[in-house]
Amino acid sequence: MSRAHETVVDQQFGPRAKAYVESAVHSAGQDLDALEALVRDVQPAHALDVGCGGGHVAYRLARHAARVTATDLSADMLAAVRATAAEKGLVNLDTEEAPAEKLPFADASFDFLGCRYSAHHWRDFVAGVRESRRVLKRGATAVFIDAYAPGDALFDTHLQAVELLRDPSHVRNRSLAEWAAVLEGAGFALRAQRTWQLRMDYPVWIARMRTPEVHARAIRALQLAASAEVRAHFAIEPDGSFMLDIMMTEVVAA
Repeated sequence: MSRAHETVVDQQFGPRAKAYVESAVHSAGQDLDALEALVRDVQPAHALDVGCGGGHVAYRLARHAARVTATDLSADMLAAVRATAAEKGLVNLDTEEAPAEKLPFADASFDFLGCRYSAHHWRDFVAGVRESRRVLKRGATAVFIDAYAPGDALFDTHLQAVELLRDPSHVRNRSLAEWAAVLEGAGFALRAQRTWQLRMDYPVWIARMRTPEVHARAIRALQLAASAEVRAHFAIEPDGSFMLDIMMTEVVAA
């Protein structure tokens, strides 16, 4: 039976909500610390976390914003976020079930926006970025954090293949050039950008998504057959662990 992409996303992440709330990769990191430092300086009245997943951006925003709204496609994920927020005593955090491409908010509703590890699941990347700009006030800050595709086609093809095998809701990791063009086209002005590599522990990476064994074997087969250049770029280890390219882009709503 065929399923809409949004249904695929929901069915992939809903049953794994607790795993993403507790994931060490998602719950901590230099990027979250840097994002929180920005929010601390801004002290927004109303901040938005788009595609909140386990809610880790929303929890950081809620420490410094008067009010935070977290959106996601998955009702189960949002329920986990509400429960965790209650445990943390974050009474200023609410949730809204919605796709990034069609946010249910009026124009210029927010004065800060965070989006982390979500955009590569969006069916319409351009529409999602445009919606982010639409709901922000002019001059407001937005921070997008995601895995990105290397500019080299050889590396790009390998990355998209293993990502899709692991998770059928994966759409595409965009290149830095694609991000820059779409952000500018949506009405954002670049303020700062940083990139780094993050180690993906293969057994944990696979287990978190409960990747079927046949797909896990296909990923390992691709890794073992990869060229020396691909193996070097991703620093593929004997057990399949590898390095993923990550970007953090800070923009302002122009």
